[in-house]
Amino acid sequence: MLSYIKGHLTSIDGIEIFPIISLLIFFTFFVGLGIYVMRSDKKVREEIKNMPLED
Repeated sequence: MLSYIKGHLTSIDGIEIFPIISLLIFFTFFVGLGIYVMRSDKKVREEIKNMPLED
């Protein structure tokens, strides 16, 4: 089954760009998320951290 799919994917011109695009999207999302968390207010982080314990 995998060889069937792989055979069709190798016949498509320009298919090698899609893994690169998906890696860039993945990388930029998590770098952006890390920057957002580091720049967020410490009070907000403490409030979110303690939310599961409030019930």
